[in-house]
Amino acid sequence: MGNYGLRETTMGDGRPPRGFPDAEFEARLARAQTLMAARGLDALLLTTEPDIRWFTGFLTQFWLSPTRPWFLVVPGAGKPVAVIPGIGSEAMGRTWIDDIRTWSSPHPSDDGQSVLSEAIREAAGEGGMVGLPMGPETHVRMPLAGLQALRDGMPGIGWQDATQVMRTLRQVKSPAEIDKIAEACRIACDAFDRLPEIAGAGMTELEVFRSFKIACLGAGADDVDYLVGGAGPGGYGDIISPPSERRLQAGDVLILDVGLVFDGYYCDFDRNFSVGPPSDAVRRSYEAVWQATEAGLAVARAGGTCADLFRAMNAVTAPLADPSAGGAVGRLGHGLGMVLTEFPSIADWDETVLEPGFVMTLEPGMATAPGRMMVHEENVAITEGAPRLLTRRAARDIPVLSAS
Repeated sequence: MGNYGLRETTMGDGRPPRGFPDAEFEARLARAQTLMAARGLDALLLTTEPDIRWFTGFLTQFWLSPTRPWFLVVPGAGKPVAVIPGIGSEAMGRTWIDDIRTWSSPHPSDDGQSVLSEAIREAAGEGGMVGLPMGPETHVRMPLAGLQALRDGMPGIGWQDATQVMRTLRQVKSPAEIDKIAEACRIACDAFDRLPEIAGAGMTELEVFRSFKIACLGAGADDVDYLVGGAGPGGYGDIISPPSERRLQAGDVLILDVGLVFDGYYCDFDRNFSVGPPSDAVRRSYEAVWQATEAGLAVARAGGTCADLFRAMNAVTAPLADPSAGGAVGRLGHGLGMVLTEFPSIADWDETVLEPGFVMTLEPGMATAPGRMMVHEENVAITEGAPRLLTRRAARDIPVLSAS
């Protein structure tokens, strides 16, 4: 396994180092414990991969197996305590965590609950308050029956929603985190630059997607966890499905939306391509979403809100959208980091104030005809001044793929 996303290791090839120095985790813990004290929390109980990795650096694809639960207890003072299946003890031991408590998992009747209960009591005390993320965009990664048994077995412990604590902590990225996201963006941009060489009319969507994934891996991606898109004459109507066996044809518009990973951090952006010369309608639609992104970049400033971003971009696209197409635009972007889509949302209802260290996707889209749309996306980091564009800005005019 080596040093896969744990303590910092320099790559020596100009890329950001993998992992983080212990000082990064110490600073994260200090921020967390300050917030915990302000909210009267004696401990945090965390059960999901990104929350646990944020505190520990523990990075493994073993989370893809749903068989075993994993836990982290963050006390109000002192270092976190990992309560994990024995199979993970060696890997967790290579992080900065030194209190690692294990059990033989899977277990049919006590899959870590007794070990976890003891760790919580030590951290919170018999009458303490434990924070557990319970709100939107969270989940508890353990059996519901196990959670109920855990809480029933500690009647003196209070439970509080810690969603806002984890949002506040994770949505402000450190410079080292932003550099990893920027590297993921660079890799994807390099792969997109190669698309005219590897895709064109006559190829199936499946062949295009497969070739693009290979290009991403060749450019330095650790993995390509997310790749969706579609193609159709004059536009596309679906950008979340897997590729089909349909062959690209002259007049098609192709979109690829990629979320590849570098050292546990994602990019998330798309690029559009015309198969053969684009029609005037396609040019106008592409121009609209490109200009909407410019409007978003102009207001992506600390002190503004996510709603400000939405309104700036929507003001460009809404007057140009086809009113007969129906449907709502929903949100026009979101947070980005260890998860492909993170809080907050660029939506008319989201008044989250942007802060330096936020990483956001700007994703304006519009219906161009019934069953047809145009979407564009860039990734930016909010700074004290102008935003830092993490992606290479898309071409001013829609790129063209071979039609023969």
